[in-house]
Amino acid sequence: MTSLPASFLRIPITHRGLHNAALGISENSRAAFTAAIKAGFAIETDLQLSSDSEAMVFHDHYLERMTNSSGAIRMRTAAELRKTKLKFGTETIFDLYELLELVNGRVPILIELKDQDGAFGTNVGQLELRTAEILRNYKGDVAVMSFNPHMVMNMADLAPTIPRGLTTSDFEHRLWPKISSKRAKELAGIHDFDRTGSCFISHDHKLLNAAPVSRLRSSGVPILCWTIKSAEEEAAARRLADNFTFEGYIPAKHSQLENPHD
Repeated sequence: MTSLPASFLRIPITHRGLHNAALGISENSRAAFTAAIKAGFAIETDLQLSSDSEAMVFHDHYLERMTNSSGAIRMRTAAELRKTKLKFGTETIFDLYELLELVNGRVPILIELKDQDGAFGTNVGQLELRTAEILRNYKGDVAVMSFNPHMVMNMADLAPTIPRGLTTSDFEHRLWPKISSKRAKELAGIHDFDRTGSCFISHDHKLLNAAPVSRLRSSGVPILCWTIKSAEEEAAARRLADNFTFEGYIPAKHSQLENPHD
């Protein structure tokens, strides 16, 4: 089984880069990632699929929250998305290939493949295929993860040497209304860990005491968590997780750095 590189356990991970709307730095933007690199932090980012099957660096399924455009990202071509301006600053959406060129191995990249099925089912494949193609020749530390185990299994087939993991939670119906109660229970139990060939999980930091997480931790599985937003949350997470994704503050380990959110 491919192991998670040690750098992912050593370096705090910026959630969609060191973004700051007040300074005109959008999440998942070149400026946010450049700031993370400059500060020496790892990067967590998200990929969505364009209508012509390009892997685009963007979190949401819809454009409204983070751009001045509207509609599903899946309905736009890559060329159209590259012209779509992010809400803060002057940048536009860009793709995975450009992100890799920007980072160029300087810090680790943790990539979340956003579910393309709608209910974490099997209607997936194109995003994984394009991601694997682009990552094939990348030399830096990189790992992929998804809430959808089927996507992680696809990555195991397409790119078996790239470390992969599951993004996990309790899948409470209030927050995950499109998932059936049966499927939510399966996902919350992290029953897909072994069959996906995962080597880590990234879990909701508020739920690190959950029995499935404890079981994996006791067997030596690296535990990452999301999303830490204060020094107090960090202190609590460090007791149960090996590393964390953060935003809105600078972790204590790097407290000597100027906080870009002040």
